[in-house]
Amino acid sequence: MSVSHLQDLLAASVDRHGDRTAIVGADESMTYGELDGAVNRIAHVLLSHGLTPGARVGVLAEKSPWTIAALIGTLRAGGAYVPVDPAGPASRVARIVGAAEPEVVLVDAASRPLLDEVLAELPEPPVVGALDAQEEVAFSRGDLLVAPTDAPGAAPTDLAHLLFTSGSTGVPKGVMITHDTVLAFVDWAVRHFGTAAGDRVSGHPPLHFDLSTFDIYATLSAGAELHLVPPSLGIDPRGTAAFIRDRALTQWFSVPSVLTYLARFEAVAQDDFPALERLLWCGEVLPTPVLAHWMRKLPHVRFTNLYGPTEATIASSYHDVPEVPADETVPVPIGRACDGEELRVLDEAMAPVPAGEVGDLWIGGAGLSPGYWRDPEKTAAAFRPDASGERLYRTGDLARVDDAGVVHFLGRADSQVKSRGYRIELGEIEAALATVPGIRECAVVGVDTGGFEGTTICCAYSVAEGHVLPATDVRRQVGALVPKYMVPARWAEMDDLPHNVNGKIDRPALREHFAPVGAATGGR
Repeated sequence: MSVSHLQDLLAASVDRHGDRTAIVGADESMTYGELDGAVNRIAHVLLSHGLTPGARVGVLAEKSPWTIAALIGTLRAGGAYVPVDPAGPASRVARIVGAAEPEVVLVDAASRPLLDEVLAELPEPPVVGALDAQEEVAFSRGDLLVAPTDAPGAAPTDLAHLLFTSGSTGVPKGVMITHDTVLAFVDWAVRHFGTAAGDRVSGHPPLHFDLSTFDIYATLSAGAELHLVPPSLGIDPRGTAAFIRDRALTQWFSVPSVLTYLARFEAVAQDDFPALERLLWCGEVLPTPVLAHWMRKLPHVRFTNLYGPTEATIASSYHDVPEVPADETVPVPIGRACDGEELRVLDEAMAPVPAGEVGDLWIGGAGLSPGYWRDPEKTAAAFRPDASGERLYRTGDLARVDDAGVVHFLGRADSQVKSRGYRIELGEIEAALATVPGIRECAVVGVDTGGFEGTTICCAYSVAEGHVLPATDVRRQVGALVPKYMVPARWAEMDDLPHNVNGKIDRPALREHFAPVGAATGGR
């Protein structure tokens, strides 16, 4: 059958692999036929509720086969889904739901208390559909129906989902992702990695993280098995290793901090994971010594670095590492553009810089998002045409191209950092800090302290006269406003923050303050 929308990937695989296992969760699994039936049921109920073409459907639920059915069911009903972090603070979830304006929010029982907090903050709360309980709109796991025939048609360029990332003003940004951008990457990835029906693929990232899009739709495209990794394994390196081993996974895909964590705790034995064929990472820099450690432990595995921001849909470049790096002080390249993508290293005038010189990294091609949800100003600033009129996205990263045409990532050019695989605007954390009573001045910086999490988020603050603010109190109050991964790990209360000659907070000096002894810091 012709595949022009993401939900078509499931429909095509049902025809070929109806009795094969599609998704394996913590305590349940679904075959392709069962998943298709669950998707149909959800689509029918959404349509009977009156879901309008292109409407957003929020999905606030823990990662499970039924939750993934809700995502695809939304697409089959002609809507676009908005996955929301069920571990997020209510205030941030409310900002996301308020910005997306979904007609319906689908919620599981575990996330219902959080949604109740969110609904209390919204002037016009959406209708709530319960994924596993009797609520305003109920979804039964029985009586699965045939595919709906009244779902409105959607163009491949229509919105498939909204992914909210950290925003510098304290308001999360909604990145619009269309069907065709995901399909372009999935088509390349399935061919490049040889994903097939016999594969058992990890589903490690949370569903609001764009890397999960690759896990879900590449697996469905190939008729493979998606094994959902429980969030609790994020702090259990030996449990994570046992999961890979016991599930006989053939592909593992995660952020580098997970790989670093497993290496640091020696959780992987020599020649471990005999079924594993491919190990992929994306989202931040994997230290070369950690990669070398893994490659020596697993000589039978193929290792690939993927690179790309959410705005360019999952990943835009790849680098297959051919052998154990001879020099572990040299970072791993981000490589070459995936089919249909384009990486350019440009100067301030958007002209190409010579090979070997540092410039701003821009991305063009099939994966580009239409932009930010209801924010034409931010969209115009980030997505710009070159001299020929081709639309490009400025990543905010610095890079260089070597003589062989391979691209090397050199770090961030702004205040955005990557930590534990998440892209974080330090300004959003500072905006939360500014709401804490008694804070006189504050600054948040990212420092490479050698930790497994990648960039360590550090906060310095001073206290107004008459106030007492221990770091534990500030941390608690900030933790109520931002997700856990955005709460600074290191804190320093100062009488006065350092300032430069222009009167601005001296952030390089703060990075030096937080840096490990003997470590060098860089950036602006």
